[in-house]
Amino acid sequence: MTRRLSLFALFMLLLPVMLGGCSEPLREAPITLKGQIFGTYYQVILAEPMRRDEVADLEAGIREALEAVDASMSTYREDSELSAFNHSPIGEWQSLSPELMQVLEISRRVSRASDGAFDITVGGLVNLWSFGPEARPETVPPENLLEERLAQIGPDKVELDTETGRARRLGDVYVDLSAVAKGYGVDRVGAYLEAQGVEHFLVDIGGELVLRGYRNGEAMPWRVGVEVPDEHRQVAQYVLALTDLALATSGDYRNYFEEDGKRYSHTIDPRTGRPVEHALASVTVLDDTAAEADAWATALSVLGPRAALDTARREGLAVLTLERDGEGWRSRVSPAFAERVGEGALDKLGINRPGQAPASDNEET
Repeated sequence: MTRRLSLFALFMLLLPVMLGGCSEPLREAPITLKGQIFGTYYQVILAEPMRRDEVADLEAGIREALEAVDASMSTYREDSELSAFNHSPIGEWQSLSPELMQVLEISRRVSRASDGAFDITVGGLVNLWSFGPEARPETVPPENLLEERLAQIGPDKVELDTETGRARRLGDVYVDLSAVAKGYGVDRVGAYLEAQGVEHFLVDIGGELVLRGYRNGEAMPWRVGVEVPDEHRQVAQYVLALTDLALATSGDYRNYFEEDGKRYSHTIDPRTGRPVEHALASVTVLDDTAAEADAWATALSVLGPRAALDTARREGLAVLTLERDGEGWRSRVSPAFAERVGEGALDKLGINRPGQAPASDNEET
């Protein structure tokens, strides 16, 4: 499973913040609020002019929402609700917060729909491969340890009782929600802003996004850049004009290590216990919630090029994939992605429609 932190194939093409004069009661839009959370950055863009006291109140509320998710779902905090669950006695039911239960339910649903490509119990394997909170040896783990931890994990090792809000571990598993909690945090901030009456905003946590309204408060959609899958540079190959949706990207081209000339991706397949070796470099998912998009981006990254798009078609997911092709790469989209962004946008961006052969100008040379 992928642990992405801030290493994702997205960046925003946004104007700098413009501040009103010190004597002015309003801050002009766009207003950018920034900080650190979940081991990565967060950025909130408010596309409406606001009084300074309103901005201060919103910033405090945003931070409170993020801290609540971190206190519940962090694997890096010993005092988090998730850490307590990971240390709970095997087989004993634990009462959990509605927020943590919701994320566990999303995880279970995506795990079943992806035939186990998404598995929150993969934390022990992620740690073993040095991509989690444990020490980073940057070497291939011994075969006997791999087999041992692979035998320990599985989505069936966590049982949920949704009616009573309880869960229990049925084995000595380490639950890691890093591939869904960040997206959930984005959703929580978005919900908070909507509850405060804010209509035009963007929330970005480490590349997981929620977009609402317009970037100028009128009729200009938010512009989201999808990077070329290259660990040496950040260049937007596609710039998508989007609004009123969530988006997440999972990529394997920045977080990895090499040993004896072989590259090991940080995307761990929970079905084999090993890093994936297919040609899929990144997956971008559009959805109604960032939590769902986050989880599905990870699952599809595990599945590989063909299985990812087959699953996207079956589940009605809006997906853009970037796949290695020799020295270059090619892009593919699912039918739902084409429908969501529009055929005209695909033509303008040079992205192939579903079922079309890749165009030569979509491949780097």
